[in-house]
Amino acid sequence: MKARVVETPVPVKPNVEPDVLTSIEGWTLEDQHVYVHCYFKNEQEEMLIRVWRSTFLIDRASGSRSELIHAENISFAPQWTIIRGKIIFSFLLIFSALPKDCKVFDLVEDIPQAGGFHISGIKRNELDVYHVDIL
Repeated sequence: MKARVVETPVPVKPNVEPDVLTSIEGWTLEDQHVYVHCYFKNEQEEMLIRVWRSTFLIDRASGSRSELIHAENISFAPQWTIIRGKIIFSFLLIFSALPKDCKVFDLVEDIPQAGGFHISGIKRNELDVYHVDIL
Protein backbone atom coordinates (compact mmCIF):
# COMPACT_ATOMS: atom_id res chain seq x y z
CA MET A 1 0.00 0.00 0.00
CA LYS A 2 1.16 3.51 -0.67
CA ALA A 3 0.89 6.05 2.10
CA ARG A 4 1.50 9.68 2.81
CA VAL A 5 1.98 11.72 5.94
CA VAL A 6 -0.55 14.45 6.68
CA GLU A 7 1.29 17.53 7.88
CA THR A 8 -0.66 19.14 10.71
CA PRO A 9 0.29 22.01 13.00
CA VAL A 10 1.78 20.98 16.31
CA PRO A 11 -1.05 21.16 18.86
CA VAL A 12 -0.67 22.85 22.18
CA LYS A 13 -0.29 20.57 25.19
CA PRO A 14 -3.59 20.37 27.07
CA ASN A 15 -3.92 21.55 30.63
CA VAL A 16 -4.46 18.71 33.07
CA GLU A 17 -6.22 19.32 36.36
CA PRO A 18 -4.06 18.61 39.45
CA ASP A 19 -6.71 16.20 40.81
CA VAL A 20 -6.42 14.12 37.65
CA LEU A 21 -2.62 14.03 37.88
CA THR A 22 -2.68 12.82 41.47
CA SER A 23 -5.11 10.02 40.58
CA ILE A 24 -2.83 8.65 37.83
CA GLU A 25 -0.32 6.01 38.84
CA GLY A 26 3.21 7.42 38.86
CA TRP A 27 4.73 4.92 36.43
CA THR A 28 2.31 5.99 33.68
CA LEU A 29 3.47 9.60 33.85
CA GLU A 30 7.04 8.53 33.19
CA ASP A 31 6.19 6.16 30.35
CA GLN A 32 6.26 7.77 26.91
CA HIS A 33 4.04 6.62 24.07
CA VAL A 34 3.72 7.56 20.43
CA TYR A 35 0.19 7.99 19.03
CA VAL A 36 -0.40 7.46 15.32
CA HIS A 37 -3.88 8.29 14.04
CA CYS A 38 -4.38 6.44 10.75
CA TYR A 39 -6.91 7.20 8.02
CA PHE A 40 -7.83 4.66 5.34
CA LYS A 41 -10.03 5.74 2.42
CA ASN A 42 -12.27 2.80 1.58
CA GLU A 43 -13.28 2.92 -2.06
CA GLN A 44 -15.35 -0.28 -2.01
CA GLU A 45 -18.79 -1.10 -0.65
CA GLU A 46 -17.24 -3.43 1.90
CA MET A 47 -13.63 -4.00 2.91
CA LEU A 48 -11.73 -6.05 5.48
CA ILE A 49 -8.81 -4.45 7.29
CA ARG A 50 -6.49 -5.43 10.13
CA VAL A 51 -3.11 -4.60 11.60
CA TRP A 52 -0.33 -7.00 12.48
CA ARG A 53 1.48 -6.93 15.82
CA SER A 54 4.68 -6.82 13.77
CA THR A 55 4.09 -3.13 13.07
CA PHE A 56 6.86 -0.81 14.25
CA LEU A 57 8.13 2.74 14.28
CA ILE A 58 11.73 2.62 13.09
CA ASP A 59 14.17 5.42 13.89
CA ARG A 60 15.88 6.40 10.63
CA ALA A 61 19.21 7.19 12.31
CA SER A 62 19.66 4.26 14.69
CA GLY A 63 17.31 1.60 13.31
CA SER A 64 15.76 1.30 16.78
CA ARG A 65 12.23 -0.15 16.73
CA SER A 66 9.32 1.05 18.86
CA GLU A 67 6.77 -1.72 19.36
CA LEU A 68 3.05 -1.54 18.75
CA ILE A 69 1.49 -1.86 22.20
CA HIS A 70 -2.18 -1.06 21.56
CA ALA A 71 -4.66 -0.46 18.73
CA GLU A 72 -8.09 1.21 18.81
CA ASN A 73 -10.89 0.63 16.27
CA ILE A 74 -8.98 -2.03 14.29
CA SER A 75 -8.45 -5.76 14.78
CA PHE A 76 -5.11 -7.48 15.22
CA ALA A 77 -4.35 -10.23 12.68
CA PRO A 78 -5.63 -12.88 12.25
CA GLN A 79 -8.98 -11.19 13.05
CA TRP A 80 -10.53 -8.70 10.60
CA THR A 81 -12.43 -5.43 10.96
CA ILE A 82 -15.22 -4.86 8.43
CA ILE A 83 -15.51 -1.42 6.83
CA ARG A 84 -18.97 -0.93 5.34
CA GLY A 85 -19.46 1.78 2.77
CA LYS A 86 -17.17 4.17 0.97
CA ILE A 87 -15.86 6.08 3.96
CA ILE A 88 -12.63 7.27 5.48
CA PHE A 89 -12.01 4.76 8.25
CA SER A 90 -9.86 5.87 11.18
CA PHE A 91 -7.96 3.91 13.79
CA LEU A 92 -5.31 4.63 16.40
CA LEU A 93 -2.00 2.85 16.92
CA ILE A 94 -0.05 3.36 20.15
CA PHE A 95 3.66 2.57 20.23
CA SER A 96 6.38 2.44 22.86
CA ALA A 97 8.67 5.47 23.03
CA LEU A 98 11.04 6.47 20.26
CA PRO A 99 14.66 7.18 21.19
CA LYS A 100 15.00 10.69 22.62
CA ASP A 101 17.35 11.79 19.81
CA CYS A 102 15.08 10.47 17.01
CA LYS A 103 14.21 13.16 14.45
CA VAL A 104 12.69 11.11 11.60
CA PHE A 105 11.12 7.65 11.62
CA ASP A 106 9.20 5.21 9.43
CA LEU A 107 5.95 3.39 10.20
CA VAL A 108 6.33 -0.19 8.95
CA GLU A 109 3.90 -3.10 9.01
CA ASP A 110 6.40 -5.96 8.63
CA ILE A 111 4.30 -8.91 7.45
CA PRO A 112 4.95 -12.20 5.62
CA GLN A 113 2.64 -11.36 2.70
CA ALA A 114 1.84 -8.55 0.28
CA GLY A 115 -0.21 -5.57 1.44
CA GLY A 116 1.69 -4.32 4.49
CA PHE A 117 1.92 -0.56 4.75
CA HIS A 118 5.11 1.52 4.94
CA ILE A 119 5.13 5.24 5.59
CA SER A 120 8.57 6.78 5.23
CA GLY A 121 10.08 9.93 6.62
CA ILE A 122 7.70 10.98 9.38
CA LYS A 123 9.18 14.04 11.08
CA ARG A 124 9.16 13.85 14.86
CA ASN A 125 7.19 16.48 16.77
CA GLU A 126 7.17 17.53 20.41
CA LEU A 127 3.95 15.71 21.37
CA ASP A 128 4.62 12.42 19.57
CA VAL A 129 1.11 12.53 18.06
CA TYR A 130 0.83 11.96 14.31
CA HIS A 131 -1.82 11.74 11.60
CA VAL A 132 -1.17 9.59 8.51
CA ASP A 133 -3.16 8.52 5.48
CA ILE A 134 -2.93 4.85 4.56
CA LEU A 135 -3.49 4.77 0.80
